[in-house]
Amino acid sequence: MRVDEFDFDLPEDLIALRPALPRSAAKLLHVGPDGGLADRTIADLPGLLRRGDVLVFNDTRVIPARLFGLRHRGDTVARVEATLHMRVAPERWQAFLKPGKRVRVGETLEFGETPGALSALVAEKNEGGEALLVFDRSGPDLDAALAVSGILPLPPYIASKRPVDAQDTADYQTIYARENGAVAAPTAGLHFTDDLIQRLEAAGVEREFLTLHVGAGTFLPVKAETTEAHKMHAEIGRIDQATADRLNAVRDGGGRLVAVGTTSLRLLESAADEAGRIQPFDAPTSIFITPGYRFRAVDVLMTNFHLPRSTLFMLVSAFSGLETMRAAYAHAVAEHYRFYSYGDACLLEPAERMR
Repeated sequence: MRVDEFDFDLPEDLIALRPALPRSAAKLLHVGPDGGLADRTIADLPGLLRRGDVLVFNDTRVIPARLFGLRHRGDTVARVEATLHMRVAPERWQAFLKPGKRVRVGETLEFGETPGALSALVAEKNEGGEALLVFDRSGPDLDAALAVSGILPLPPYIASKRPVDAQDTADYQTIYARENGAVAAPTAGLHFTDDLIQRLEAAGVEREFLTLHVGAGTFLPVKAETTEAHKMHAEIGRIDQATADRLNAVRDGGGRLVAVGTTSLRLLESAADEAGRIQPFDAPTSIFITPGYRFRAVDVLMTNFHLPRSTLFMLVSAFSGLETMRAAYAHAVAEHYRFYSYGDACLLEPAERMR
């Protein structure tokens, strides 16, 4: 498909720079199986789901993965920025470098405000400013150094408009985040509060957790003219046997799997076999979902509003239909829904034929 089929006009003033307070006060656009649209709020979620449904949350935790440092070459010193996006070993990260073209393989980059705080060797360079960095420390020692030298990697459409501040350290983290490794938040989960989860539980809606460490590649623009020509960056995901067994039992009993966010959906679909049975999973996934994909594991999706021409708008268009999502997004724009990571959300219940 042509990428421009997924384009739409979005006024810049609808890009949310801060979340709603409280989190559950955000708007929720309910998109029904017949394409019908209903304006609700996140607080209405317990009444929109069914007893026996299971919310599937991504419990990844965002780390301070944006680093500013220096590149030394002879007497020349230049500034460099690195955004980590996937850990491949205890001391190794794939990262996006800026300016990427000027950095050479074999050079050492120094990060942090003090000399020797943290350094990394550029071991490989790939397309689009991507590089493999080998740090001078490993495992928990590297994590501790990143906590000191790194900053929270807010999405570029927020970071370009204001600096990261202390409030973001709470706002840009789900309340159930526990597995360190993401460089972007699973943003649909940002809407949940302890009170909302208690109300969902009282309504008979259960919850399960999986882990997909969201990478910075989620923010990269689609530069190809067709979906077939676009390459997705891989992200590390994990579902253990016990969780897979419980999720399969839910569907066997007639319950629905409600993916909280596109990250949960992508991992569930990566782990599902042809029969729709979820298998244990512990590997990278680069699954790219576009219209025509046959969904095997996910019945309902809760997700925020995404960028024009993005892989995530392609995913929701595959889930509920391109024309349905064009209409839903046009409605959201007309009704001043707030877009992107700190914005409002939609609840997608597709027609049976879509799955």
